[in-house]
Amino acid sequence: MTLSRRRFLQAGGVLGAAASMGAMANVPFSQGDTPPRLLPPVGSVDCHMHLYDSRVPAAPGATLLPADASLEDYRQLQQRLGIRRMVIVTPSTYGTDNRVMLDGLLRSRGDARGVAVVASSITDTELGELHQAGVRGIRFNLSVGSQALDGIEKLAARVDELGWNVQVAPGPLLPEVAPRLLALPAKVVIDHMGHVPQPEGVKSAAYAALVRLLDSDRGWVKLSAPYLRSKSGAPLFEDVGRVATALISHRPDRMLWGSDWPHPTLASEHKPDDGLILDRLMAWAPEAGTQTSILRDNPVRLYDF
Repeated sequence: MTLSRRRFLQAGGVLGAAASMGAMANVPFSQGDTPPRLLPPVGSVDCHMHLYDSRVPAAPGATLLPADASLEDYRQLQQRLGIRRMVIVTPSTYGTDNRVMLDGLLRSRGDARGVAVVASSITDTELGELHQAGVRGIRFNLSVGSQALDGIEKLAARVDELGWNVQVAPGPLLPEVAPRLLALPAKVVIDHMGHVPQPEGVKSAAYAALVRLLDSDRGWVKLSAPYLRSKSGAPLFEDVGRVATALISHRPDRMLWGSDWPHPTLASEHKPDDGLILDRLMAWAPEAGTQTSILRDNPVRLYDF
């Protein structure tokens, strides 16, 4: 059973939530203005969010060009959800330019860790500088095809020495690339529930690949962006929820939660209600102890908070 909001406010909350939640409305890039029913435990982490700043040019050929989304904008969402910590992921928009993410790390005052996108030519000194800044992972986005994994084996071995993870946005290619991911020496984090297709769901090859990764004891899965593959749609995302429930039941110690704010793949009129999305975790993982593992204990361990 989830702790009550009353107990949360009596305890002082997170980010001054007692003072701010009643006044919170119109969070940028998010629908709704009421707090979620689920009370995240103190120390919880939003494991997948992005920042955008048009003062930093997009990479040549970038197709996803969202509006500016600042750390100050995101802090409003944190106040609404009651989550202070975050993992800032460099989006595909910037290629290997991590300046926006690094600026967010600096201004987060210790509340954030980062996931960078790097070239295979990156030096050990540069990796060390990223580590000092708070980076704890590198990301490969397969939206351009499996060739995006070029050089992953050598990079994975190098970042594993730093204790980092390798994060993969697989799109529909997870079954194809799973053997390569299973052979990596580093921890592997899969974005957005592996983009398991619907209506196949738990019967799909993508779900089977996720299970193999989890069984390797090096795989982790982000329970994020349920809207990407859902056919049943908001607010319940029942089809994707069945995938989430199965994954959590299989390896609750390898699950992470992420908002995917500012939801860059969705048009402004289709941004979700982030409070309702967080509340889906109560349906996927009804036990308070499992919720605590997903929201706090697992990411604190993985991202070195």
